[in-house]
Amino acid sequence: MDESSDDTYEISLKRPKDLPDVVHLTHLTTLDSIYHLPYGFSSLASNPQTSNWYLRLMWPFTFVIKIILAWIHGRTFISERNTFEKLNLQSWVVPRFTNQYFLKWQSTRLNKIIGEAILEANSSGVKVLSLGLLNQREELNAYGELYIQKFPKLKVKIVDGSSLAAAIVVNSIPKGTSQVLLRGNFNNVFFAIAKALCEANVQVAMLHQDEFTKLQLRLNTKARESSALSTIASSKIWLVGDGWNEDEQMKALKGSLFIPFSQFPPKKMRKDCFYHYTPSMRAPPSIKNMHSCENWLPRRAMSAGRIAGIVHALEGWNVHECGSTTFCLHQIWDATIRHGFQTLHTPS
Repeated sequence: MDESSDDTYEISLKRPKDLPDVVHLTHLTTLDSIYHLPYGFSSLASNPQTSNWYLRLMWPFTFVIKIILAWIHGRTFISERNTFEKLNLQSWVVPRFTNQYFLKWQSTRLNKIIGEAILEANSSGVKVLSLGLLNQREELNAYGELYIQKFPKLKVKIVDGSSLAAAIVVNSIPKGTSQVLLRGNFNNVFFAIAKALCEANVQVAMLHQDEFTKLQLRLNTKARESSALSTIASSKIWLVGDGWNEDEQMKALKGSLFIPFSQFPPKKMRKDCFYHYTPSMRAPPSIKNMHSCENWLPRRAMSAGRIAGIVHALEGWNVHECGSTTFCLHQIWDATIRHGFQTLHTPS
């Protein structure tokens, strides 16, 4: 049970002069996600986001809200305020939906909104801004690198959370695992996971020769010995990201565990397998005003990107962590655990 009261939460929303130390920049996902915002329906916001039949009956009203957000609300808005240790935390929302991030003609407008949010945070004295969900999409802004180049004098530090996401995935693999199957687009998280596992003598298997060759080129000589080409799904531990063929789930052995390293959860196609959460951890009890769930995550769970921004500020790291820049996984993991964040167990 969250120790903070509803009254405290309402008061916190009415304090516009409270300047944040850390901002997490997220966006809307589906049309229904409007109602999962903290000031939407509390009964919905306090539970993981799912598609509810009764929300479909509200589609005319929902569509009107979408139009308003798209054409009138052209800048971010605050959805949540929290406090943790010495930090004031805020979540800002880009008023755009997931499908809009895949429309090429929306890219300029999206980058303008995100860029303006970064400049606003910078002028407000924000220490760290973390990019959540598709606000760090490679095709949109190269994991935030675009803003570092465009605004070279930024004082606010931009964090994409790739290092912590990789660390969470590596530490979610059951102890004693000797082989994992790695599927998905080649990105910072993919290579960080592969490198960490190979260095720990866990065999990383790939299904296709071209992917295997590409991975080999990114690994040092010793790590290459722990990568392998597998033509069949022989491993029961699947690490899955964006861009993989989800139908491959049907090849998995019964009882396999799917651990996503993507921003969004994979479609659950197997009732005889297990699916872990997207990279996330349970927040310490001392974080106040956590009345709503972050998208599909359980109550009091935070995404890797959101946590990474908080830890970045607590540790006083005066560097950006986005684009091609990643941190040592052990460093970011140890710091995160030290500040009270806990691992999430696989849902049964």
